[in-house]
Amino acid sequence: MTDTDALSDALQALSVSTELIEEELKPHLDTLLTALLEKKKDAAVEISRSGILPTLAQVLERRSNLSIQVALVVAEMAREAAVREPCIEAGLVEVLVPHLNSNDEEMLLNTGRAIGRICFDNSHQQDQLVQRGVIPRLVTIIRDYPENDPLVNVCLLALCNLADIDSAREALADQDVAGVLTFQLKRAPDAERRHVILEILGSLGESDTLKLQFAESGVPEALSDMIRALQAASDPHDLCSIKIASNLIVSLLLGDESMQKCFGEGSGLVYQDVLSWLQSSNTQLQLSGALAIANFARNDSNCVKMLDLGVVPHILTLLEKHVDEGDVSVQHAGLSALRNLAIPATNKERMLEDGVTERIKRLLRSDMPPVQFKLLGTLRMMVDGQEEAALVLGRDSVLLSRVMEWCDAKDHAGVRGEASRLLAALIRHSRNAEVVRAVAKAAGIEHLISMATSEHVIMQSEALVSMAIASAIDIDSVKDVFRDAQLFPLLKNMLEDPVGAVEVKFSALGLICSLVNCSVMKDELNSVNMKESLSKLTDHSSSKLSSQASSILAVLCDTT
Repeated sequence: MTDTDALSDALQALSVSTELIEEELKPHLDTLLTALLEKKKDAAVEISRSGILPTLAQVLERRSNLSIQVALVVAEMAREAAVREPCIEAGLVEVLVPHLNSNDEEMLLNTGRAIGRICFDNSHQQDQLVQRGVIPRLVTIIRDYPENDPLVNVCLLALCNLADIDSAREALADQDVAGVLTFQLKRAPDAERRHVILEILGSLGESDTLKLQFAESGVPEALSDMIRALQAASDPHDLCSIKIASNLIVSLLLGDESMQKCFGEGSGLVYQDVLSWLQSSNTQLQLSGALAIANFARNDSNCVKMLDLGVVPHILTLLEKHVDEGDVSVQHAGLSALRNLAIPATNKERMLEDGVTERIKRLLRSDMPPVQFKLLGTLRMMVDGQEEAALVLGRDSVLLSRVMEWCDAKDHAGVRGEASRLLAALIRHSRNAEVVRAVAKAAGIEHLISMATSEHVIMQSEALVSMAIASAIDIDSVKDVFRDAQLFPLLKNMLEDPVGAVEVKFSALGLICSLVNCSVMKDELNSVNMKESLSKLTDHSSSKLSSQASSILAVLCDTT
């Protein structure tokens, strides 16, 4: 008898069987299993079409001695995508799920494989599995049989497929899954197992609740240990593990409580390892290290502590490594970290004393818009409230020349906006005539006038305030530009704009207030009939705005 004849006879016998007598069924099941294990062509499809699937479901439902063998038959059949839907229609998933409570490891293995293959890439069935409570059982199996690698692997793959479902995450939050996963991560025999675990952790780590649970269960430390063990590796799989794990740590640091726990007042293992990443030769670790520092620097106390612990020189050295043809992402992340660290006023002063601005100015030669954008934002943060820093940078002709180029960046609105905001900040925070003259000489005033037409209220206000300060300090340096660039009609339109923001109108009044004291500028204001616009504002619902308008109108009407 050929193999084909044997399979056909077995299927015929099973299809006409009315009583599930184990002794009669077993040899036929053996024949099915042999055909499947030997990869006989179309065996799985032939079995599914024979009409015996309900019989297999009955055997599983009765929990007979043949259940292990039947579960294996189903698992081998379900390797073929074409038979999965027939298996579902025959009710095999429903009768398999209770077998996840078995105490027999072989039964658990066959059942896990069968369910996993049938439900693969089937979101509805996966939802149903979660509703049937498989999540707690999968975690328990891993916990009860931690050394059974095939069984653990099946359960991990199942969790990996289910972890993106919200209800699955909620169920896992109650299971202390972090402890189970970290134990398995530490004993993972190969990169494939590592990647499955890391993928589960990544999916679950999107939940703030689980972020904290992970931090409290030592997940970041376990990831850090794994990275440390693989750091000298050159195998692509190991490098991939490093990338996934370091990205996952950065993600876990987005949670405030989990971030604080990892920081440990600057003595946390994860924070210490992150510092070493900044000095690594692995670009991925450099990037993750800079991003992690930026995440740690989300509150003032951490920023001050990190400065005390000397993190800034490491970031600057890293940035300098990537100035010429370096990695744009690393530069962007490093500047983000510096910017966050510079937010506390005390840190600004110390960073300036340490020559930070001089060192990051070396990045001015970068041709990469993302780096330019972040560099401008970092410099702007450095001069915020720092008169001396604004004075030094505002008189730097090389810096101003480069900033002017970026103010004209036609293909990158973000760079253009940040460049203009830095110009405004230099004037606002230095309040110095030399800086005003330097900006005017570099043709920066025109860009401030253009910035005043921005769609962003904060940028409009910053531009108007900086021009008010400039005109109050040194009107001679700016009056011609104001006239030639049509500033006065622009101011009139701002005051009369029916939907214009109150803060923008107020900033515009501040600039007009500075101009009205200069006879030449007063004539320009009268030439556009600014009195009419001011008169309309005297009845504005904002008492502060109407009062300011009235005061300026009085000065403008004064002919003495």
